[in-house]
Amino acid sequence: MTVSSAPGKVYLFGEHAVVYGEPAVPCAVERRATVSVDAREDDRVRVTAPDLSLDGFTVEYGGDGDDRPDVNVAQGLVEAGIAYVAAAVEQARDAADAPSAGFDVTVESDIPLGAGLGSSAAVVVAGIDAATRELGAPLDPEEVAERAYRAEHDVQDGQASRADTFCCAVGGAVRVEGDDCRRIDAPNLPFVVGFDGGAGDTGKLVAGVRSLREEYDFAADTVGSIGDLVRKGESVLAEADPTDDPPESVLAELGRLMDFDHGLLEALGVSSRSLDNMVWSAREAGAHGAKLTGAGGGGCIVALDRTEETETALRFTPECEDAFRAELARGGVRVEEE
Repeated sequence: MTVSSAPGKVYLFGEHAVVYGEPAVPCAVERRATVSVDAREDDRVRVTAPDLSLDGFTVEYGGDGDDRPDVNVAQGLVEAGIAYVAAAVEQARDAADAPSAGFDVTVESDIPLGAGLGSSAAVVVAGIDAATRELGAPLDPEEVAERAYRAEHDVQDGQASRADTFCCAVGGAVRVEGDDCRRIDAPNLPFVVGFDGGAGDTGKLVAGVRSLREEYDFAADTVGSIGDLVRKGESVLAEADPTDDPPESVLAELGRLMDFDHGLLEALGVSSRSLDNMVWSAREAGAHGAKLTGAGGGGCIVALDRTEETETALRFTPECEDAFRAELARGGVRVEEE
């Protein structure tokens, strides 16, 4: 049996605009998805997901993955537990030149599903890493990232970005612009995450931004402004010492840009009342800045605050189901057991 894990991520800046070739800066955080893979004698795949719903679930399906399992859980959970795992399995089979390989797969995660923290990307990255290792054909993190992107691209009908899978695979802070993905230096950013317990419909939200952008020139300009903001944020990061905690001046400037970014995303229609309320709670508690992270519509916000005040304020915000500190994950996908 082989066990691999991959971190989740938050967007410091740039979600949605990255779809149109603008840069984005996601950062890996130490909330992980863990995938255990045990090779079978046949070509079937058995997926056990003990914590992806209230009671968990186990399904088994044929080697080609085409016979969609009948599982009595929400559609989003089926996608997270089955479609992404099936796509990861296909990528691992292809990489190892083992088209008939079967697996028993167990998925465990402490990343909220569909909440903008990269849960699906982490599952796919960890799944490909574990399965290729189990088949004796391990890949380096960049190769895992490329195959994970292909898997998400298939599942999401071509709407996936390289940002999530690359960040989860290599860890740290990364810069993504089109097909150009690379790590960048970043100090120990004091992330605080608030989660409203919900999940946005990524496809619908992405389509909504596309529609606005096609209909209104000012919406297209808004997307471009997010790209400009990301470039400014990069210059602020570049001036900070990546081996130390950032000074207050750096956090203040990054936070100001995060506030701008949230306003632009809100103008594009991808925020929600719960996300806005959590953002304002964080700001009023003294956070340097706060914004939604991910597709929006519900899910998570991320704030910068090295004190306990923001986390405490979020816990007392009615719309917030959970709040936690999220340390920057310097490492990406890793093998836990082999």
